Amino acid sequence: MVGKSYDWEGGAPLEEHTKTKHKILRAYFQQYLVTRCQLPQRERFRMVIVDGFAGGGCYANGEPGSPLIFLDVLKETTRSINVTRAIQGMKPIVVECLFLLNDKEPSVVQQLRSNIAPLEIQAKDVPQLKVTIEYLNGTFERVYPQIRKRLLQAKCGNVFFNLDQCGYSHVTTQVIREIMTSWKKAEVILTFMIKSLLAYLSPTKGTENIPLDPVVREKIDTILEDQGLLAKREWLGEAEKIVFDHLADCATYVSPFSIGNPKGWRYWLMHFANVPRARQVYNDILHSNETTQSHFGRSGLNMLAYDPQLDQGKLYLFDESSRQLAQESLIEDVERLVAESGDAMSVEDFFASAYSATPAHSDDINQSIVDNPNIEIVTSTGGKRRSAKTIRLDDMLKLTSQKSFILGFN
Repeated sequence: MVGKSYDWEGGAPLEEHTKTKHKILRAYFQQYLVTRCQLPQRERFRMVIVDGFAGGGCYANGEPGSPLIFLDVLKETTRSINVTRAIQGMKPIVVECLFLLNDKEPSVVQQLRSNIAPLEIQAKDVPQLKVTIEYLNGTFERVYPQIRKRLLQAKCGNVFFNLDQCGYSHVTTQVIREIMTSWKKAEVILTFMIKSLLAYLSPTKGTENIPLDPVVREKIDTILEDQGLLAKREWLGEAEKIVFDHLADCATYVSPFSIGNPKGWRYWLMHFANVPRARQVYNDILHSNETTQSHFGRSGLNMLAYDPQLDQGKLYLFDESSRQLAQESLIEDVERLVAESGDAMSVEDFFASAYSATPAHSDDINQSIVDNPNIEIVTSTGGKRRSAKTIRLDDMLKLTSQKSFILGFN
């Protein structure tokens, strides 16, 4: 289960799945900052970035690792946000960020210090950015209590964990659950190998206490014996269900998608958040970076509710054809979700439910509301909305016709 260690001093290779992860991480963190700093009244934003497996900072080809990506995005986006605010006549916003960077090897931490130093100097040229970097040295399991103590001392609710582990065993569900319950605005990006998780869940590994369906256990044993199954899209659906069932209770919003790889889905990149807006932004980032991640199942609001025996699952690559597929499912799904609450619900409540299990783009979800002939969007003043781009959280969604949905009431 414990993966190989990178040879940072000798020149660590940048593997394709890591390159893909970095692409998503850069895009999402940039949009994270823009979203969190958009309130005109906000003049200060405080956050903590924890990179639990930080590495040496640079790969053999000179490409930056995650700590340098975070700092570079922080520097450029803070500058960009304040240029925009100045043009709009708004006061500048000061971004204060504490970095907690950990690696188990002392020599790698020293290498990271050296590689990040030039960017740290450049960050000082951005007057609205205040950066503090602290380094830790040890396995993540050992230093996590120290990290938690430092976070509590910082008294900052905006906590962003990047946990790019080798294998699966370093980060437990207990730790993820503790992070997500301790800080309301916490977010976690978790990477692991699917084979490692399957081995962890295998009944032959002394984990019989994990309540897995016998059929699932049989499939786990099969995949451990035949790695060729990893390349089959049907296996992607089965693996996604296993991953989601095992980790879904760690946060309110869990994105269980694998890193896109037609030659075999071996690495999982998961996003954990407590607010629907975070999942909404993450989904949209995946669509703007199509084929970086993969999903197999339904494309509507209940992505894992399909029967493999009936060939109901489809491969969803977050590209244009996937979005068209989603639009076909969303019309019925949004109406059913409103109906399940009675005949009306607020947009805020709708989003809270809708984003719990969907790969869909926010524009497609909003457009499906507008296009549904049985739903009207009522504003707080009683008016009607007809444009997807103008939908607000305090609007109400109301069924215009009474349909019969069997909900199992006695």
